[in-house]
Amino acid sequence: MRRMPVALLLAVLAGNLTFAPPAGWKSSNPTSSMRVAEFTLPRAAGDADDAQLVVYYFGGSGGSIDANIQRWIGQMQQPDGKASSAAATRETRKVHGLTVTLVDVSGTYVGETAPGASEHHNQAHYRLRAGVVETTNGPYFIKLVGPEKTVAKWDAAFDQFVGSFEFK
Repeated sequence: MRRMPVALLLAVLAGNLTFAPPAGWKSSNPTSSMRVAEFTLPRAAGDADDAQLVVYYFGGSGGSIDANIQRWIGQMQQPDGKASSAAATRETRKVHGLTVTLVDVSGTYVGETAPGASEHHNQAHYRLRAGVVETTNGPYFIKLVGPEKTVAKWDAAFDQFVGSFEFK
């Protein structure tokens, strides 16, 4: 049996959204039906944890762009107590005809340990890069979370990943 290239296999799993995972990212089987792809981004020297990137698709739903951006920003707390919205950067890109809205914010990651869980992370010096990819079949969501140095190590790869999005 002929093996399919990883990028092509992911295109099939991602339901018409194709992308090229950068070299060095470690793919794993999605842990739920709402996750179409999961990657581990190996840690930078000195960091205790790897970063995690997940691509989600909720069948065409999942909330508005602004609601998701605000929720993601709310998962980060600033050490000085100021609002994370003041520390976050937001941008919109056109990628192969798709509109991609991205957010980037650092701080203490306090997101839920699992959807709906009462337990929350408490990880200082973390960074979250996330986005919404608008397609004719509804939005896809990307979320990258990990230690600041590790996420910074993969900045160029993340931008390459976003730049590879196509909808077929």
